[in-house]
Amino acid sequence: MDSQHELTLDTRRVILATDKQELFEKCESTIKNTGWILATATTAEAALSLISAPNSPGILLLDADLPGMSTLQLLAATRGEGARNYPIVLVAELLSDEMNERLIHGDIDDFIPASADSYYWQLRIESAMRGKKLLCEVEHLREAALLHSQFDSLTGAYNRETLLTMLFRETDRVQRSKETLCMILFDIDDFGHWNALYGSTVCNDLLCQIVMRTRRLLRSYDLIGRAGKDEFVVALPGCSGVNAVMLAERLHQEVFSLPYATASQNIHLTACFGLSMSRGRSPVVVLREAEQALQQAKMKGPETIQFFNVEGMSMSALELPDSHSDELL
Repeated sequence: MDSQHELTLDTRRVILATDKQELFEKCESTIKNTGWILATATTAEAALSLISAPNSPGILLLDADLPGMSTLQLLAATRGEGARNYPIVLVAELLSDEMNERLIHGDIDDFIPASADSYYWQLRIESAMRGKKLLCEVEHLREAALLHSQFDSLTGAYNRETLLTMLFRETDRVQRSKETLCMILFDIDDFGHWNALYGSTVCNDLLCQIVMRTRRLLRSYDLIGRAGKDEFVVALPGCSGVNAVMLAERLHQEVFSLPYATASQNIHLTACFGLSMSRGRSPVVVLREAEQALQQAKMKGPETIQFFNVEGMSMSALELPDSHSDELL
């Protein structure tokens, strides 16, 4: 099969909705030796049953005189079946003004004169299928571009903008459920030294390994984003301050205490951690507090965990009050 016509069996399924024997014979002759699969429906109800099946058709050839309901009713019913991912080609002797409007607005995708020869039918069917295939490819590219724009291209963590957007939604949710939300911001100590020593390729791999190790310690609904070159944010919905500190300790022990393998030698990395609790406030405020806590941790030295205190007082991990008894991370 030509690579330009690589379609799955489902997308090559042709549904002909007509009760006219001459149209059936013409369509059968048209798709002979093409590899397409023909299914027929002689009523509107039968056509709807076929197109609502789990395997959607590659194309629907719709006779304008199909019994059971009007063409407009049938088109409305196909929209009611959900998002349409197959072209509809109207078969009629003439295209009425109303159907021409439907063609312009995309309710139908093409028109085939019923009296046209088999070769013309094949051209129109191929054109409709090819057009829909191109639209699907464009949609997939658009979705891929949207997905790519949400993530850091190197590590696969959420980028800062996407993480903040998700945090606004999550903050609203935990407010309604009267839960807590904690944030951990961690920064790799003296990462510029390693970058100067080993270069960006090795250090990029180290960043990816850090994210991979961190993800192993998170729950399915926790969030991780890249806030800067060597700075990452972990958002923990429904997590109390004490459990957030416990997770920071685990990150310290299981992400940074173990060596990282490079092509030349093993590297031991360290990090500082700044923690803050939402208390229903804007994620921008909470992130700013985590940044302040992180700066305090850096001033105290490598491998320091610092929780932000709203009264501005220094607070160590062991002194944090456990306001919620959620599960340990």
